[in-house]
Amino acid sequence: MESLLLSEDEDVVRVLQPTLEKLAIDVEICSEARTASEILLSEKFDAVIVDCDDLQGGREVLQGLRATASNKNSVAFAVLNGKKTTMQEAFGMGVNFVLQKPVSTVNALRCFYAALNFMERERRRYFRQPVKMLVRVVVEEKEIRATSTNVSEGGIALLLHQALPTNATPRVQFTLPGASPALDVETDIAWTDTSGHAGLRFRNLPQVSQLLLENWLTGQMEKHFPGATKKPAGQSSPASGSELSR
Repeated sequence: MESLLLSEDEDVVRVLQPTLEKLAIDVEICSEARTASEILLSEKFDAVIVDCDDLQGGREVLQGLRATASNKNSVAFAVLNGKKTTMQEAFGMGVNFVLQKPVSTVNALRCFYAALNFMERERRRYFRQPVKMLVRVVVEEKEIRATSTNVSEGGIALLLHQALPTNATPRVQFTLPGASPALDVETDIAWTDTSGHAGLRFRNLPQVSQLLLENWLTGQMEKHFPGATKKPAGQSSPASGSELSR
């Protein structure tokens, strides 16, 4: 996983960087709010940690995070000094977790460990697995042949052999490689282009189909990012501490 740590506090960096790395989370460190804002516009992070009280512009970075296309759903952490920003204000800015200074290794580990499931779920949500398979697209009782280009938890991208009708709500039927049974899913058209490509967004996904899709994507993620969907070896769930989550 990838994280961005925005802080110029050496004590915060000294504690948080090795803690994140211990949980197999890579850390990009930034000490300037303006630079961090530019990075967040172009790169995707699973976690964004901001020292919002002791770094000029830190609050503004948090306030603007949910407006970025790449990181609007990233798990956000605020590091507070107990004098400026309240926990309620931090959560109001869209923060998921709060760490109070002085940050200890124990509390940081508890906080990030508690956040792992959120981060893994978000990574799976935006993860798109390239896959080429035949897909039956049914529109108004007519069948259109298509080939998939990628699939995600939220939808599927297709190369179609004929254009989809405007405002159509297609059903797609396909079998994931190495998985069964076949999925039969209602969709909405998210986008199309002139070369025959289209993106369809799943809707009303049956629970059984959702579980099948999630398990298949998790398996594909593990192939691409070994260990990304597993808890670090030798770690047990820490007891609750002074970290706070929304």
